[in-house]
Amino acid sequence: MEDNNNLVGQLEALLFIYGEPMTFRKMAQILKIEESEVGPLVESLADKLNKNIGGLGLVIEGERAQLTTRGEFTNIAEQIIKEAVNETLTPAALETAAIITYTGPISRAELDYIRGVNSTFILRNLLIRGLIERGRDPKRSNAFIYNPSFEFLRHLGINKREDLPEYDKFQELIKTLRQPEPEGPPVSDVEAASPVNEDEQAPN
Repeated sequence: MEDNNNLVGQLEALLFIYGEPMTFRKMAQILKIEESEVGPLVESLADKLNKNIGGLGLVIEGERAQLTTRGEFTNIAEQIIKEAVNETLTPAALETAAIITYTGPISRAELDYIRGVNSTFILRNLLIRGLIERGRDPKRSNAFIYNPSFEFLRHLGINKREDLPEYDKFQELIKTLRQPEPEGPPVSDVEAASPVNEDEQAPN
């Protein structure tokens, strides 16, 4: 029982960090358990969260699961999104937009590595505002990559990214920061609740 409780805790932490729907296979790989053990473990976590009076729940679809906000608290999430649209960009959001503009296409895992923090919420904010756009990662079918939107570049008053100030200098700097993408969480990219479906199988 103690070992199972420990695994349930690890799974909860994993899904919280990942922030996206995760396949049972991926969970098994990261937790270093058999894939056949994941289903019961997910059910145990769902049961724990259902008995809990906290604000998190678990959505299970086929052999994927995602840690989410409980339905009764969706009004809070909606308020956060509304405020994110209306508020001015924070320094962290500006930093993220700048990194994407200079380095895109870039995955969330790589962005997190460069920034040193989880960028899920900020990516959602930038997506909502139309400042960045995302597409499938050609190297990873279950992940996304981010680029500045044409609208954002237009607002910057440039015709192409090479016209950005000190573009070549920053390209050299980014090369020293870029590392192979980690195998583990998170990588999906937002991908977070946003105006678009953040399902990885189709984001401080």
